[in-house]
Amino acid sequence: MEFFRETEKGLEFRRRGETVLITPWGDGLRVRATKNSSFAPEDWALLPRGTEGKIRITKRGAEIGNGKIRCAADPYGKLVFYNEKGKVLLSEYYRSWDYGDENWEHLDDITMECQAGRQYKPGPGGTHRIKLHFAARDEEKIFGMGQYQHPYLDLKGCHLELEQKNTQATVPFAVSSLGYGFLLNVPAIGRVDFARNMTEWELYSAKQIDYWVCAGDTPAEIEESYAKVTGTVPMMPDFAMGFWQCKLRYQTQEELLAVAREYYRRKIPVDVIVVDYFHWPHQGDWCFDSDYWPDPEGMIKELSDMGMKLMVSVWPTVDRASVHYQEMKERGMLVETNRGISVTMECRGFESFMDTTNPETREYVYDIIKKNYLDKGVALLWLDEAEPEYSVPDWELYRYFAGPALECGNIYPLTYAQGFYEGMKKDGAEAPINLIRCAWAGSQRYGALAWSGDVPSTFTYLRYQMTAGLNMGLAGIPWWTADIGGFHGGHVEDPAFHELLARWFQFGTFCPVMRLHGNRDPHTPPLGTSGGGLCSSGAGNEIWSYTPQLEQMMEKYIRLRYRLRPYIKEAMGEAHEKGTPVIKPLFYDFPSDAAAWEVTDEYLFGHDVLCAPVLTAGAREREVYLPKGCDWVDAASGLVHPGGTKLTAEAPIDRMPLFVRKGSPALAMLSS
Repeated sequence: MEFFRETEKGLEFRRRGETVLITPWGDGLRVRATKNSSFAPEDWALLPRGTEGKIRITKRGAEIGNGKIRCAADPYGKLVFYNEKGKVLLSEYYRSWDYGDENWEHLDDITMECQAGRQYKPGPGGTHRIKLHFAARDEEKIFGMGQYQHPYLDLKGCHLELEQKNTQATVPFAVSSLGYGFLLNVPAIGRVDFARNMTEWELYSAKQIDYWVCAGDTPAEIEESYAKVTGTVPMMPDFAMGFWQCKLRYQTQEELLAVAREYYRRKIPVDVIVVDYFHWPHQGDWCFDSDYWPDPEGMIKELSDMGMKLMVSVWPTVDRASVHYQEMKERGMLVETNRGISVTMECRGFESFMDTTNPETREYVYDIIKKNYLDKGVALLWLDEAEPEYSVPDWELYRYFAGPALECGNIYPLTYAQGFYEGMKKDGAEAPINLIRCAWAGSQRYGALAWSGDVPSTFTYLRYQMTAGLNMGLAGIPWWTADIGGFHGGHVEDPAFHELLARWFQFGTFCPVMRLHGNRDPHTPPLGTSGGGLCSSGAGNEIWSYTPQLEQMMEKYIRLRYRLRPYIKEAMGEAHEKGTPVIKPLFYDFPSDAAAWEVTDEYLFGHDVLCAPVLTAGAREREVYLPKGCDWVDAASGLVHPGGTKLTAEAPIDRMPLFVRKGSPALAMLSS
């Protein structure tokens, strides 16, 4: 009985109504499995990267190899992945799996009581509720997977939702300490448990299993292999590497210009300043409300003369009162509801989300944005509400052009970014960059700068942001930022918030993008009863809005950021060319140092600057580990310490401990 055959696409296995296809893809292997008669056509996160693998079929199974990875399959279809040295990297989990050598040629006579590696529960329309099981290893550490609000850099033992939410971005690429990378290439809603006894992936509704796996001797090699098959960010423009000024929310053109003029008067550099939400007449109009923003072109020219770019907030919501609502509804450009009335969000009205999975929608909305914003001189867009944030968070209620949201809901932020990236590229932009509140695998290739959403202003969440940023980078999203100071809960006159803001500002200086934003208390009232006057505004959030001491510290760190620009540009070049994260755990550059894999509260900014942010209220010193392999220079004192050293670093309120590889030009930039 033959279960395997070699095809032009790779190695195929058929048994008991299931088809498995293993295809060489880039430096790894793409595995698809289905109970349907054929595979779905989508490549989702993967770019076309077909290669030729080596296939061998025997009486006891088959194997296929590509790059540094090899997959062996037995006659039941159980898959085991090896590196080029023959070490097992990943193995499907089957319980009670012992049939003995004498039974290889009599499979039909065997009745197995086992938990299968791949399980399908039929659903409507050729869909299945699918579970995928892999054996667990006690010594394994798992990283990546996007952005979750918790303190765990190592995800072993964690339960993760596979769904997009405000402050949560599912980017299902995992990097294992055992030497492999794993991408779940299905945008269906589900979950994953990296449990001690097994790893279980579950998709609540999908037509097939689809994943990509590669092997590498180092985390960097794995990351670079992943970048080859999902893409890299563009080269970040110089202006985006500086300081971004933002608050909730500048209510008028004159208010924003007054802030910009004050920074300019003080000779404090600002590269980007932001017009936040509800500057429009209605959601879905995608234009300035002329009652509050009477001369956008004049405003943008004045900002440009001061060296500042303008970013404006874009929401994907279309209010029923919008000038575009009826046309978009009739042309099928809005997310549909399977039950109830056609409303997907309630926010000062009844709104529907535009369906970004529809290419026609993307083109239609981009043309409006171009006319009303980009042609007036707006440089970049803030793509908010990107999950999207449904008022009723039940994925079964919604349907996209691409299919039911339960099957493809996680793709929304990618197609949201895609529409504006492709439009801007078509119109001549060399390297479009747009801030966005969520991401999925492959979002990076569409110029997505992810930020961590509306996180609270607490030390707990400052700690979570470091974990989120590092795991986003390992998941292939190197452009990442967080609201410096957190989004909500900070009072401008609260000394406890001042301490938090100081520590967050220091951390934010050494993030891929340095952006001051937040909904500060106390609020000011709305200016009107319609359009751009509907919403209140937070208190001031400029560096002079707090104490003189805090202002002095923040100005110092802004100027430090600009001195580091040549170094940052080098890191951004690596992100563009190879997919290298801009911020990375210590083990990324020091994989042979076992202690580096245990450090979760330090990170590398680029390759040469080790950052040890202060993550606890009241702390004025902290323990720092310096990885083996080089000597490290304390940027504050100039003292040299050997790698493999633990020390206690001083951390006064105006300084974050920083260490630099001996001999790096970054030291002079930090010490100037």
